[in-house]
Amino acid sequence: MDPISNMLIVMKNGSLAGKESVLLPYSKIRNAILECLKQEGYVASVAKKVRKDQPVLEVGLVYNEAKPKITEVERISKQSKRVYFGMKDIHSVRSGSGLLVLSTPKGILSGKAARVEHVGGEALFRIW
Repeated sequence: MDPISNMLIVMKNGSLAGKESVLLPYSKIRNAILECLKQEGYVASVAKKVRKDQPVLEVGLVYNEAKPKITEVERISKQSKRVYFGMKDIHSVRSGSGLLVLSTPKGILSGKAARVEHVGGEALFRIW
């Protein structure tokens, strides 16, 4: 399983299990994605820590009235098949209640931010 899919599944399962936070192995791409999710309100906090001499990311999960904010994730681009969206292809997810995350020339951006910046890119995943 690729690292992004693994990260998403760990966060989803942690949310559904009622965990306050989850630990993920550190990488620059994971950190950038988590910062994007933090800006959009899908995670409460992101902190780089060291456990057993290995860098890890501690991710605080968000709940609305005891319901998890992250209930489902859908990976779009996979290692075997990359999917690219132009700016005109970026639409709202679940009538605005979800989020599309893209890897663009301007970094990791949400669908809304990518439209504002007038850029497209590789569609990584949808989350709601």
